[in-house]
Amino acid sequence: MKSSLALIFKLPAILFPRFSIIPTTAISATMSTSDHSSPAFDRPRSVVKKVLAKLQHEGDGAVVRRGIGRSDLKNLDPFLMLDDFSVSPPAGFPDHPHRGFETVTYMLQGGITHQDFAGHKGTIRTGDVQWMTAGRGIIHSEMPAGEGPQKGLQLWINLAAHDKMMEPKYQEILSNDIPRAENDGVEVNVIAGESMGVHSPIYTQTPTMYLDFTLKPKAQVHQSIPETWTSFVYIIDGEGVFGSLNSSRVAAHHVLVLGPGDGLSVWNRSSNPLRFILVAGKPLNEPIVQHGPFVMNSQSEIDQAIEDYHYAKNGFEMAKHWRSQ
Repeated sequence: MKSSLALIFKLPAILFPRFSIIPTTAISATMSTSDHSSPAFDRPRSVVKKVLAKLQHEGDGAVVRRGIGRSDLKNLDPFLMLDDFSVSPPAGFPDHPHRGFETVTYMLQGGITHQDFAGHKGTIRTGDVQWMTAGRGIIHSEMPAGEGPQKGLQLWINLAAHDKMMEPKYQEILSNDIPRAENDGVEVNVIAGESMGVHSPIYTQTPTMYLDFTLKPKAQVHQSIPETWTSFVYIIDGEGVFGSLNSSRVAAHHVLVLGPGDGLSVWNRSSNPLRFILVAGKPLNEPIVQHGPFVMNSQSEIDQAIEDYHYAKNGFEMAKHWRSQ
């Protein structure tokens, strides 16, 4: 086996930030347009950390707002990264590998064309979702499907140690097939999990809830969250009050880390619509060793992943002859 440094130099530098080793130790919603309604939670969740997603360059000329996976919020078990991306041709994310986690791409505007070495190829457009479980290994490309900015969110979700070397899986759900509910000024797209009595068909290897809420002015929502799960909010547009009516409004592009509890209350006290995602997941409580697009539990596993990718083996066999179009 060659030294890991020699192998790293064979890979694009943009894929690999510094090594990091980090030890980690029934859903429903109700709505009301009255500020006097009380949420039915024994332990309402509050905001314990607020992080502004700042602009940075990624891929080949793409621009992202990174909310999770940065120095002030390295990860949020089981979540590894959250990017609010905007990419215009000819920029994009050319051929690159993954191992050890899931990627969730949710399009907000325009489209992204994806290809991978397992034969999946297609374009997801506004409101569509691609849920890819990389498992033991996948190489794919993600490139803009039209002129002008193509915008969306990409979330990385860690896999448990016993799932990291599973066979890759791929799910795509089009906008028209995403369950929706609407009542009293609140609309929700249920990407994963359950809200307002509707369920998503997406299977999540790491148990995850992913909800896209839009609140009209003066509307509010009270969403249950499993008590043991990690949760956060990302504000896409507008500004809202989260956790308590006494809290200050928070504007777009902020990640709000939520404390313990059994549910979250949100109020839109502005004159404009509020749109945000609420994401929750079962924590894995396992060590995280990340090197760019490889996320494992130990340094030796990272070294093995780099070797496997370089020599096209142990899950990367098709990398030897495959290139995206």
